[in-house]
Amino acid sequence: MIALSLAEIAEVVGGQTHDIPDPSVLVTGEVVRDSREAGPGSLFVAFVGERVDGHDFAAQVVEAGAVAVLASRPVGVPAIVVEDVQAALGALARHVVARLGATLVALTGSAGKTSTKDLVAQVLGNKAPTVFTPGSLNNEIGLPLTALTATEDTRFLVLEMGARGIGHIRYLTGLTPPRIGLVLNVGSAHIGEFGGREQIAQAKGELVESLPPAEEGGVAILNADDPYVRAMACRTKAKVILFGESGEADVSAENVRLTDSGQPSFRLHTPSGASDVTMRLYGEHHVSNALAAAAVAHELGMSADEIARALSEAGSLSRWRMEVTERPDGVTVVNDAYNANPESMKAALRALAAMGKGRRTWAVLGKMAELGDEALAEHDAVGRLAVRLNVSKLVAVGGREAAWLQLGAYNEGSWGEESVHVSDAQAAVDLLRSELRPGDVVLVKASRSVGLESVAQALLETGAEGEVAAR
Repeated sequence: MIALSLAEIAEVVGGQTHDIPDPSVLVTGEVVRDSREAGPGSLFVAFVGERVDGHDFAAQVVEAGAVAVLASRPVGVPAIVVEDVQAALGALARHVVARLGATLVALTGSAGKTSTKDLVAQVLGNKAPTVFTPGSLNNEIGLPLTALTATEDTRFLVLEMGARGIGHIRYLTGLTPPRIGLVLNVGSAHIGEFGGREQIAQAKGELVESLPPAEEGGVAILNADDPYVRAMACRTKAKVILFGESGEADVSAENVRLTDSGQPSFRLHTPSGASDVTMRLYGEHHVSNALAAAAVAHELGMSADEIARALSEAGSLSRWRMEVTERPDGVTVVNDAYNANPESMKAALRALAAMGKGRRTWAVLGKMAELGDEALAEHDAVGRLAVRLNVSKLVAVGGREAAWLQLGAYNEGSWGEESVHVSDAQAAVDLLRSELRPGDVVLVKASRSVGLESVAQALLETGAEGEVAAR
């Protein structure tokens, strides 16, 4: 974080100083919420959780070098005491962002947020110092903590914004007001909580509503191929840039193909020129993510050649998202188990089919959460798609939703041993260990709550007699 005195922080957050002998002392380190991350010059934010109260670690973090604690009660060590710690953290982030003068890029969408955010950050990082959301810390706590990692030399701040209801993104944009807003898509993720795609579109569109008008530099970057997103153009006074396959898109791709290993290759078109891209990521769905990143980069002054070069060099920065690892025996494990929704599940299956040409393919799939009344139909559709893509074997893991996956496969024509329903992750591991052959490709994917990453990890441990070569 940029250096601020405890007195200035107290004023910004509306707090009172307690047990602080010298309020002019500067916070020069990170703002952290995990006591294990506290170090010299840091500020520790004490949240009260369901199982752990951060206030109980106040003495420990000060001993580790923290300058003070942002707390909701006195803790016997230097502290700034406020009524609402979360609100105070947001106010501090808003103050720091306003002082930075960096260009703030915010993005949202039902699927692909984290992968696209990683691409945007890597492309812009070739131009100037860039700070971006780690992983998917995109909520009311993770977002301000990310913003507070920016320093005086930061030129681009790339923030992922998630939402589980109307008003969530509006709140986040109030903490970190963006100049450029990117909306990827409106899909089925969290549809059970929102109640329908119209409500999801309403929530995601709060991002473009927050942008400054075009004459003040505001830019809305929208997916031309998603009608819900395209319609958001009328909800903003910012300049509108379209990306996608539509003929009206300002940033588009032609000659899209997948390499033999399943990596997308295409010719990128921007308003200022065209250039060829071959990505290191896996799956055709990353083309849309790349176009979104290219639209942001072009708007910030990068040429088509610079963008194409950066996209071709970019890798995956977040774990368990199409994480491809080849075992010494030739089995390829695709760990995409961080999360799942209907759109990302279908994209992962298509990537598996492309990667597995001439090889046996396995789709180890589990529950997609928060789909509400759509759950049966969406799991059934994924099972059917696995059959249509000629996936060699579907392993559905878990309870009712897994049964729906297998039922979809069965109804599409998978009547023999092409699909199987197992009770849990260990049963899936046991099955795979007994039946995998060198050269097989295994996709592992489900919602985060299922914890199927344990299957991928077990498979890699099984094949780790020699050195595992991660790509």
